[in-house]
Amino acid sequence: MNDKKIIIAIDGHSSCGKSTMAKSLAQRLGYVYIDTGAMYRVVTLVALRNGWIENKIPDTQKVIDGLKDIKITFQWDEKAGKNTTFLNGENVEDEIRQLEVSENVSPISTIAEVRHEMVRQQRENGINKGIVMDGRDIGTVVFPDAELKIFMTASPEIRAQRRYLELTEKGDNVNFEEILANVEGRDKIDSTRAVSPLKRADDALILDNSELTREQQLDWAVKKVKEITEGK
Repeated sequence: MNDKKIIIAIDGHSSCGKSTMAKSLAQRLGYVYIDTGAMYRVVTLVALRNGWIENKIPDTQKVIDGLKDIKITFQWDEKAGKNTTFLNGENVEDEIRQLEVSENVSPISTIAEVRHEMVRQQRENGINKGIVMDGRDIGTVVFPDAELKIFMTASPEIRAQRRYLELTEKGDNVNFEEILANVEGRDKIDSTRAVSPLKRADDALILDNSELTREQQLDWAVKKVKEITEGK
């Protein structure tokens, strides 16, 4: 593969393996994976460090005012074999995964100003290209000019089955019909919500992975990247 780098936007339905695909693709290509969830965790960490959250309720104005002092970047850690998140140059990858952050990230992520700033920084991270990013509106809102847009999908039954197996392997007592109803319900909510609804970009390539293994999906995506970067 040549040295030309592009932006890869991966969108799609829940339980389609978007993040797994995005991380694997970034690793295969030597690209940076932009972990959007980690970005909200960083803002949450800053809020916790500064005492801007009390009883899981953030001081919205203090969080908004503090955004100007937050710069989030990502690097691939070859030694650890994983993506690493930095806050103003400080490696906070382990700290943002702690339970306290997990318990407080939801109210932070609903603040409109936080979401707007995260999109701005996501775009900033993409200036030099060579990134992979997944979500619900990456190809339509965050990177509408991305060279490669992939929209991942699979039948609700297949996605529910994958989720069912994942949970039962953990020892959870779950009901397949309830999981299927949840998957179908999330599809409806994702597609009809007012802010950032799930929508396939007109120029996105559809990847239905109902019958594909992870390796087959990855090979397909790598082939598409090569077609773009090598002009095939």
